[in-house]
Amino acid sequence: MAGIGARTSVERRSHRAVSYWSRRFGWLAVLLAGGGLFEAVRRTLIDTGNPNLVPSLMLLGAAVVPVSFVAFVQERRLAFTVSGGVLAGVAVVGGVIGVVVAGLLEYKTLQTLGTLPMIAVALIEETAKLIVPVLVLVGTRHRSGADGLLVGVASGAGFAALETMGYAFVTLILSRGNLDVVDKVLLLRGLLSPAGHMAWTGLTAAALWQAYAHGWSRRSILLCVLTFAAAVAAHTAWDSIGTVPAYAVLATLGLGALAWVTHRLAARSRGVMVDGG
Repeated sequence: MAGIGARTSVERRSHRAVSYWSRRFGWLAVLLAGGGLFEAVRRTLIDTGNPNLVPSLMLLGAAVVPVSFVAFVQERRLAFTVSGGVLAGVAVVGGVIGVVVAGLLEYKTLQTLGTLPMIAVALIEETAKLIVPVLVLVGTRHRSGADGLLVGVASGAGFAALETMGYAFVTLILSRGNLDVVDKVLLLRGLLSPAGHMAWTGLTAAALWQAYAHGWSRRSILLCVLTFAAAVAAHTAWDSIGTVPAYAVLATLGLGALAWVTHRLAARSRGVMVDGG
């Protein structure tokens, strides 16, 4: 019996270790698997010249990093109730609706003003990415701050992936099928997406969820408005400056703010659990 008990204890420890590593580093498995699939499609496309593989290449190239980053945020020690299926739905539906609404409003603005200021682009896109998160907030019971952060990041991921696919497609046409140029677009935009669309929408959605949790108090509404304004300002600067040092600074600020908010939400959830225990 002692031997059985010892084996059971070892098995439990082993299971906990596997569970810990899967929770903390599952995003890395997603990234490596997605990157491997992308490279497999890329090599096959180069070897065969089969144009039917181009959509798969663009989809993988545009989606691998955003999906991995959503998994990364989800694996932090956050008290959330939103499921992976809901996040996937938010990414797909939120991305499509965001791109469609942003494209339509940007077209209407261009027709009306004869030009499209960068701040108008930023304002339209940051608003469009919040449509589905707002529907989740008012139509479901996923109401914790961590839920808002995750939902916002997922919506930003879907938007970023679809936008990257669009840029890659245009680049493919303009470069007359130059895959090296397309690869650079996919790599650059993929790597920068967590610090851009995903961080901005995640932060704004988290502030929106917090405002709801605090009964739409003046302070919480002000914080939400200021967060949205900061996202619009960062987006405008990102589109306007367009240099590597500027991207580095804005990426650091965006990811730094997202990390800080994530840490605050995780600490707050641990405090609630301790108080409740």
